[in-house]
Amino acid sequence: MTTTESTSFLATGEPTDSMRDHDVEQVGHVMNLSRTWAHLPTLHTGLFDVMARAAKAASLTFRQRGVLVVACASTLGDSYCSLVWGTKLAKVAGGEVAGGVLRGDDGPLDQTEQALARWARTMTRDPNATSPGDVHELRDVGYDDAQILAITVFVALRAAFATVNDALGVRPDPQAREAAPEAVRDAVTYGR
Repeated sequence: MTTTESTSFLATGEPTDSMRDHDVEQVGHVMNLSRTWAHLPTLHTGLFDVMARAAKAASLTFRQRGVLVVACASTLGDSYCSLVWGTKLAKVAGGEVAGGVLRGDDGPLDQTEQALARWARTMTRDPNATSPGDVHELRDVGYDDAQILAITVFVALRAAFATVNDALGVRPDPQAREAAPEAVRDAVTYGR
């Protein structure tokens, strides 16, 4: 593969069978990010294992995970996760809702989802600027301290994952843009 055809700044790696099978099952093709993470698949597996444990500890629904990932990714300016998770969120909440969260408009979300989106953006934008009031908002919608820690770990690891992909120049798959609803595509005007 030549440099102009590369999917990232690294040489294209060969995903493991489990990475390839997961990608095909989830999105219908092997993702560019899997070709990058294929250089150290145990890191990818370990990272996603901890994220899954955090999501479970927080009792997050799929839709709530989507709100957190989309709010985090859009705040970072990460187009890859914004497109993929914007599409996933659109499937359970509608394209306009997903596009709104990507643009920072949480009006159509319920109170719990709004609190989650605000927390994800606040901690992603400037973790040193969070306050007891930000945490209290999560308590007000029913989360206990263990769940708040788990939510925070989940978002931080999603941010770390996106940061690695962005720093290494991983480009979104053309299929991700094609599969995204128009409202999601229109909202993702940043990133690679």
